[in-house]
Amino acid sequence: MSLFDINQFALRLCHPFSYRHLEIAKKTLEQHSQRKEVWDGPTTGPKAAKDKKLVILAADMGNGGIAGVTHGIQEAADLLGWDLSVIDGEGTAVGRTAVFGKALTLKADGLIINGFDSVEQKAGILLSQQANIPIVAWHASEVNGPDPDNAIFANITTDAKQVAETAALWAYADANAKPGIVMVTDTTYQIAIDKSEYIHELLYQIGSEVIDFVDIPIASVQEDMESIVAKLWKRHGKKWTYTIAINDIYFDYIAQALKQAGAKNEDWPISIAAGDGSASAYQRIRDGLEQAITIAEPLNLQGWQMVDEMNRAFNGEPWSGYQTPMHLVTKGNVGFDGGEVNAFDPENAYREKYSAIWL
Repeated sequence: MSLFDINQFALRLCHPFSYRHLEIAKKTLEQHSQRKEVWDGPTTGPKAAKDKKLVILAADMGNGGIAGVTHGIQEAADLLGWDLSVIDGEGTAVGRTAVFGKALTLKADGLIINGFDSVEQKAGILLSQQANIPIVAWHASEVNGPDPDNAIFANITTDAKQVAETAALWAYADANAKPGIVMVTDTTYQIAIDKSEYIHELLYQIGSEVIDFVDIPIASVQEDMESIVAKLWKRHGKKWTYTIAINDIYFDYIAQALKQAGAKNEDWPISIAAGDGSASAYQRIRDGLEQAITIAEPLNLQGWQMVDEMNRAFNGEPWSGYQTPMHLVTKGNVGFDGGEVNAFDPENAYREKYSAIWL
């Protein structure tokens, strides 16, 4: 039974979930917490194209997710002998726009959009399309795979609905169906808006209370967090028991903000990240600090997949059809799948599998 099936089943019987349905939610969460040891990606494809130049357009290399994906791209490109350049948009809309112009002057064979919203940067994408430069993207939209409306050969992401459902159900189960949730998103990105809407809708369906909803741009989270948290704590106090954010980066700054707001450690809301899986998040979870879970993406693997998709574009073949798995990381399983180095790096031999296709 899928999570949405669980929701509808519960709504037909009672509102909110009965204890029996809470147990169903817990079992679903347990499934998402397991090791990812079996390769379920492509096993066939074209041999590697020769002498290619890639340019990564990074929204902000200070973002752990973007940096992690870039590392994976670099690993795979080095294996193939491809030239690789990285241009950093430095977390601003102006910077993200500027990198397209820079990329075109480098005469790239392929462009990789890393953490850009495709709607925001439509003009630059169209220029690249006119220059017949294939684009592979990470988190450019909620679409997994080809996004022809935005001239993207393949957009790589985990299932945003599944991530959102997992975050919502974890808070619901951990609070025994009675969480007081503040949601944090960044409306600069359509994928963040969509993910937040999924979370909010599911929480509403199962009768859990969202007590506040705040929009904090990732680019300004360091500057904005303290004042916003102060207002939230003054408004809600101890009724604020959980924070669900669309990215780990918000929790890099929330502890200090809560201290400044006068919240005692034992009263801090529990932090839940619906996406990413940064090194700092792993460390907070490992240390048992304010962050309880992150729903991690296999960032390094996604970098390898992006190189594979680009190679398919170079060879005139369709995208692979692969969707990388997400992983619910808790203190109990933080060492799984590469977690000893603070990252979700599936133990499914993906490097060997891709190498066998390309070489």
